[in-house]
Amino acid sequence: MDHFQYRDGALHAEDVPLETLAATVGTPAYVYSTATLTRHYRVLRDALEAHACLKGALVAFAVKANSNLAVLATLAREGSGADTVSEGEIRRALAAGVPADRIIFSGVGKTDGELAFAIAAGVRQINVESAAELDRLIAVAAAAGAAPAVALRVNPKVGAGGHAKITTGGEGDKFGVPADEALALYARAAASPHVVPVGLACHIGSQITDLAPLEAAFRLLADMTRTLRSQGLEVTRLDLGGGLGVPYSGGAQTASPADYAAMTARVLDGLEVEAAFEPGRLLAANAGVLLSRVIQITERADGRRFLVLDAAMNDLVRPAMYDAFHEVKPVVARDGDPRPYDIVGPVCETGDTFARGRPLPPLAAGDLVVFTGAGAYGAVMSSEYNTRPLVPEVLVDGPRHAVVRPRPTWAEMLARDHVPEWLR
Repeated sequence: MDHFQYRDGALHAEDVPLETLAATVGTPAYVYSTATLTRHYRVLRDALEAHACLKGALVAFAVKANSNLAVLATLAREGSGADTVSEGEIRRALAAGVPADRIIFSGVGKTDGELAFAIAAGVRQINVESAAELDRLIAVAAAAGAAPAVALRVNPKVGAGGHAKITTGGEGDKFGVPADEALALYARAAASPHVVPVGLACHIGSQITDLAPLEAAFRLLADMTRTLRSQGLEVTRLDLGGGLGVPYSGGAQTASPADYAAMTARVLDGLEVEAAFEPGRLLAANAGVLLSRVIQITERADGRRFLVLDAAMNDLVRPAMYDAFHEVKPVVARDGDPRPYDIVGPVCETGDTFARGRPLPPLAAGDLVVFTGAGAYGAVMSSEYNTRPLVPEVLVDGPRHAVVRPRPTWAEMLARDHVPEWLR
């Protein structure tokens, strides 16, 4: 469920008409719903809390999905932690009010500087992804006189996800330590006075709609936990990653948080570990829309009809990068039989195409539309390609709204570049 609904034929974000936001903020613009963010967090939290072995589990929002400080602060007030993959994301989580002891630091290519920062910040744990990283972390920690908690990210050779580019647990993927090497590396970490191994982690992909691959990965971690304990090694935490999919269209089917929690509880029952989960898309995707205006309708003699919008692939890259589907809706309900449109933006790339042959009601220049499911991997992946300003972000809370990232001015954009003296 989301809180973008039609009232008297006009689409609202909670109690705010999107027409009002278009008039005051301009288009394109991202719009987020506080009620949807908090509802999605609570649904997952309550599903986990329904099982004894998952009570108190850490829900650490994947900052890479949406790193806006207002979004992070909204979730932090609900008790969410943060899954981070860079020093910048750690800084954002801290600035948004996430306690350091609820921040997980993941990522396949952490620099020594980032590791030192995470240690100094006192994050909950650092998820180590390779032997080389463990060696570097030990050296960094020794220099700092510290012994940070670490979890070993395992590559379970179970890949899943909505696209090859977001599958992260397969045998050929760059992430994690192969399962057949992980036990020895965990023992090596335990032998060092400069790190404290506390558990295992995995993350096999994103936009996963079938629980079977997740269950296979979780069972592998549970079996490895028992093996490590039989060797006298302590394992107190399992970080189970994220990846549970969301319905990007009205007819899409995906596993529910309740089913996900029940499956996880079956696997972890009796294991006595602290569980952590790293949802991103699950909490944020359907809490946001991209609001856009029709520039023109271009019709050709062969009958092809292009719906040219002021939003482009630099604003929402998922369709171009992942062939991703986003439902498109008119902001003001239109009568008339649907007709097929190729939905495109103004960027000078053929890839700047959101959909081909998408049936929509008759539309005209100046009409407003929204891309639904745009709250995750939307603004956070945007760019200024073609020297187009970054899209502003707006947070709605009931009848009120605030611009939580403004659109930069032309002067601000140009001022970031510096022409060397010899060219002046």
